[in-house]
Amino acid sequence: MELIKKPELLAPAGSFEKAKTAFLYGADAVYCGTGSLSLRSRSEVDDNDLAKTIEYAHSIGKKVYAAINIYAWDSYYEDIKKQATMLNNLKVDAIIASDGGVIEVLKKYAPDIPIHISTQANTVSYHSANFWHHNGASRVILGRELNKEQIKELIANKDENLEVEIFIHGAICFGYSGRCFLSDFLAGRSANLGDCAQSCRWAYNVYVEENNNPGNLMPVEHDDHGTYIFSSKDLCLIKEIPEIIQMGIDSLKIEGRLKTEYYLASVVNAYRNAIDDYINSPQSYDYTKYLKELEKTKTRGLTTFYFNDRNNKDFQEYEGKQYNPNYEFGGKIISNVGNKYLVEIKNKLTVGDSMEVLIPGKIETVNFVIEKLYDSETNEEISTVNPGKLGQTVLMEIPSKLNNGWILRRKK
Repeated sequence: MELIKKPELLAPAGSFEKAKTAFLYGADAVYCGTGSLSLRSRSEVDDNDLAKTIEYAHSIGKKVYAAINIYAWDSYYEDIKKQATMLNNLKVDAIIASDGGVIEVLKKYAPDIPIHISTQANTVSYHSANFWHHNGASRVILGRELNKEQIKELIANKDENLEVEIFIHGAICFGYSGRCFLSDFLAGRSANLGDCAQSCRWAYNVYVEENNNPGNLMPVEHDDHGTYIFSSKDLCLIKEIPEIIQMGIDSLKIEGRLKTEYYLASVVNAYRNAIDDYINSPQSYDYTKYLKELEKTKTRGLTTFYFNDRNNKDFQEYEGKQYNPNYEFGGKIISNVGNKYLVEIKNKLTVGDSMEVLIPGKIETVNFVIEKLYDSETNEEISTVNPGKLGQTVLMEIPSKLNNGWILRRKK
């Protein structure tokens, strides 16, 4: 029986704590920003956090990729040289880039670090993929605009040692391969320089002019708040995991460096279980249980985008508002205190609330009802607690043995 190659599961990490959560729930690698030099400059990874993340990842046999994937003006290059030198010294596992000038700097100032070509570079053919390989890249991150037949053709014709990465889950940008000028035009924040305001996800009031009555504007109505005409559904390829693995793709990427630890835990855990379950028993793969977990996170509706059909219009049935009617981030286990657990809370918790524990490596959750809460400073019994300050904690009795870092989900 031919062995199936297990692809890397790659998760976003907007902070050191988020990286630890991603690793705990099964990510093989994480990708981080580098301050103002990545396309998520508002993510929380500063240089010290990045160094800690790399050190921690290497201590547990995991990888960290750092992004310098902006399209840089000349005034940015001194900072890019400094970042490249720093990343070379930190021994980051790869640098993600898209600008040809930046890539030339990386080859000189970070000569020991592999280069991954960002999806921003619009790699949608094996001709382009091989060009990047000939110019120093070890991996290409494909544009999300490709369908599976185009990906298969690319894999069949790419250079032998060139790795291929695709997105499998997360937001789909209004722009082509993430390149958009809408944010800069409307908010003065350039997406291509790492400061996207996500303008395509705003609510808009849109009007059309009547054909037979020039000057008379009629509203395009969606709901009381406007229409989300630019905001597509979110990508979800959980059903396609078997085919993706059989295609021989090297890395499966989840989008979302600005997402919460709860989102990371839920999505990474679902795909980790899906990948492992298919590898271990291909005949019994059932995507529905993983999909149920994914639907418990905030999402805009789910679509396979172009993966199955280049003519797919499903993603254009815009569902711009995030919906998650039944579940929210409850908290995170910090430590065990006697017969109680110290929990960092993320939303209001009340005695009687129904909770779920996300267990790393298992798709099934541990369910319980909060019977008692205690003030974490006085140990006095309380009936409710609100996340009023950073690091707000509470003591909770939970009828199961849990580990530090595990995520709690609250059923609304």
